[in-house]
Amino acid sequence: MTSALIYLLVMVLVAAVVFLLASLLFGRGEELEPLPPGASPTRLPAEDVTPDDIRGLQFQQVFRGYKMTEVDWAVERLAAEVERLRARVAELEADPDREVERDPA
Repeated sequence: MTSALIYLLVMVLVAAVVFLLASLLFGRGEELEPLPPGASPTRLPAEDVTPDDIRGLQFQQVFRGYKMTEVDWAVERLAAEVERLRARVAELEADPDREVERDPA
């Protein structure tokens, strides 16, 4: 009888430790409050994406993470912006004597 009680106590202790570890590793811990259903906070400017725009990105949360279509859209927009900037850099590096147009802002 004593060994069954010890076995039960060890099982409860192991289950508690596993639960504690799982809740620490996989806990929600969200910094943002959930959005109402159907709302989409994902916005980027049409051109000239800034680091602050990227840092401010938010995606709608769904059952198992973020809404995949919104993340795909944001990644595609950022890839297009990087591609545009790299093409501009390559153009400027190809002709170093060309006068650089400066933005007055």
